[in-house]
Amino acid sequence: MFSVDSKGAEHNIQFAAENDWISDIGSFYSDKPSKLYIEAIEPSLVLQIEKTDLLFLYTNFSRINRNFRVIIENKFVELQNRVLQNISSTAEERYTTFLEQYPDLFNRLPSTQIASYLGVTPEFLSKVRKSLSTKKS
Repeated sequence: MFSVDSKGAEHNIQFAAENDWISDIGSFYSDKPSKLYIEAIEPSLVLQIEKTDLLFLYTNFSRINRNFRVIIENKFVELQNRVLQNISSTAEERYTTFLEQYPDLFNRLPSTQIASYLGVTPEFLSKVRKSLSTKKS
């Protein structure tokens, strides 16, 4: 999930790997066009539901209501942790956390998207990677 600023630069805010969910809840509930884009970089199963249908399911099937609430709460906590990390951690720490959170994605994503997610340039990401590999040696 990413946004595009007025200069055309992409800002990645979230990734979803296998068996994970991603959605723009704000747009869904506000009935306003999203400022975010969701792009599948690999073949994916995309599910779409009308707001009225989802609200019907929430009201009439408590298990669905609970499951969706837990998913959304977990994603909210994930985003809270990401905001805290962005304001209090070094780029190296953010990259290490990214590797822990998305161990199967770092080899499948372009460096530009990872750098955008971390809030650094691709060149600086390369320096971070080199620094970490030197420390491991």
